[in-house]
Amino acid sequence: MSMIQEFKTFAMKGNVVDMAVGIIVGGAFGKIVSSFVADVIMPPIGILIGGVDFSNLAIVIKEAAGDVAAVTINYGAFVQTVIDFTIIAFAIFMAIKAMNSLKRKKEETPEAPPAPSNEEILLTEIRDLLQQK
Repeated sequence: MSMIQEFKTFAMKGNVVDMAVGIIVGGAFGKIVSSFVADVIMPPIGILIGGVDFSNLAIVIKEAAGDVAAVTINYGAFVQTVIDFTIIAFAIFMAIKAMNSLKRKKEETPEAPPAPSNEEILLTEIRDLLQQK
């Protein structure tokens, strides 16, 4: 088997395609959550704690001098990233929890036993007749 055919077989497996779709959707979901945090959640939180814009929060280590930019620790961006992660992790947790509950419900509902075959019915009738004698 040539390497191209082997790669084609690998790439066309259901799990690989599902994983690729998951990664693409996950990336898009991450962008949505980042925008939600930066544009919807953080402004009210900033107002609640005194009108602070989290994206601009930083500790200046060395002031700017001439053409050299200031050296800063941008902890505001870090706080936003932590909130992004928390929201994404919670959303994934809820999705997995929902899938697990559906899986449990499916496992808990027992399937009806199959109807007895004609042979079993005949043997049962014979047994019952023998017990009557």
